[in-house]
Amino acid sequence: MITANSVLAGWNILDEDAAAAAILPCCGSTRWARQLSQARPIAGEDDLFDRSVAIWLNLAPSDWDEAFRSHPRIGEHKAAETATQQSAEWSRQEQSDVDSLNAGIRARLEQGNRLYEERFGRIFLVCATGKSAAEMLAILERRLLNDAQVELQEAVAQQRQITRLRLRKWLDA
Repeated sequence: MITANSVLAGWNILDEDAAAAAILPCCGSTRWARQLSQARPIAGEDDLFDRSVAIWLNLAPSDWDEAFRSHPRIGEHKAAETATQQSAEWSRQEQSDVDSLNAGIRARLEQGNRLYEERFGRIFLVCATGKSAAEMLAILERRLLNDAQVELQEAVAQQRQITRLRLRKWLDA
C-alpha cells in the first residue's frame, strides 16, 4: 500500500466542508466530493482512487450530470459557471491540443458538440489528456451513434478517467 503523501494527510484532517471543497475540482459533483470527504481518513493513494470510483459509480444520474456540466465543451476554454477555478485550469491543460486546430476540424467539433447536446441533452465529455483534436473528433462522431443508455455509460467512464487524472494532479500539487 502506498503511504499517504502530505496533501492527503493534510486533507484527512480538514473539517468536512473544507475537505469537500478541496476535492471538488477533481470531479465536479458536490455529492461525490461530500461522500469522499465523509469516507476519510483515506490511508493512501490506492485507497483514494478505489473509494472515488466506488462513490462515483453509486451516484444518481443527476450527480453525474452535475459533474459533466462542470466541463467546458471540447474546443472551448470558457469554463462552466459551476466549475471551480482549479477545474477550469485543468480543463484548459487537458484540451491544450485543441488550440492548434485547423479551421475544418474546429468547425466539425463545434457541429458535433451541437449535435451531441441536441441528442443527449448534455455536453460531450471525453478524457482529452493525450488525445489529439482529430482523435477527439473521431470519438465524438462514433459516440453520436450510441443509444442514450450506452452513451451515458461512456460519459460516466470518461468522467471516471478524468477524475483519476485530476486526483493524481491534486496529490502531486
